[in-house]
Amino acid sequence: MTDQHQDQPELDAERVAAYLRQHPEFFVDHDELIPELRIPHQPGQAVSLVERQVKLLRERNIEMRHRLSQLMDVARDNDRLFDKTRRLVLGLLDAASLEEVVSTVEDSLRHEFQVPHVSLILFNETPLAVGRWVSSAEAHQTIGGLLAGGKTVCGVLRAPELEFLFGDEAPQVGSAAVVSLSHQGLHGVLAIGSPDPQHYKSSLGTLFLGYIAEVLARVLPRFATPLRSVR
Repeated sequence: MTDQHQDQPELDAERVAAYLRQHPEFFVDHDELIPELRIPHQPGQAVSLVERQVKLLRERNIEMRHRLSQLMDVARDNDRLFDKTRRLVLGLLDAASLEEVVSTVEDSLRHEFQVPHVSLILFNETPLAVGRWVSSAEAHQTIGGLLAGGKTVCGVLRAPELEFLFGDEAPQVGSAAVVSLSHQGLHGVLAIGSPDPQHYKSSLGTLFLGYIAEVLARVLPRFATPLRSVR
């Protein structure tokens, strides 16, 4: 006599799991099985399937709330950065002299943005009465690699670069972000520094610093008639 069970496929864990995925309401119709189910949780303890599901949902809920909180923090930080950047841009547009342009940038970055080390260097072949200035040849000789490409450079700089940009403050700068002021020619460089070597990483977003540099590069030539456009 043939065993009738031989024609039936062997029931294994994978088939059970597949069936339950296709029929998530299974235990709704067979709730009498729930008390008999046991899932190991901790040594010497067991929880029912419902308790396990509730625990997983609670953990996922906590994780989602944590992610949402992080996104909200980032959004608030971006709002504050945008507001500070807006005030700085308006201040630059309202400036009536080169002296006001330089002081507006430096004061805003130091006090509004709380940047400990700020350097704004203008490129010109003749002396300027305001701010720091150097010849284009001297700038390219020392920080030519930072100016190439016109993009913001972040990270730990070489000692000569730090000394050129920050002068006496160079030993206190662990990392920096540097952006050239370029619009129809190269007019200068803006650098910000932090004592923390990890603060300005190469992956750091520099969107707002780039905006400030673009506006500054367009405002400077209006008041610095001897400021030479270096191509």
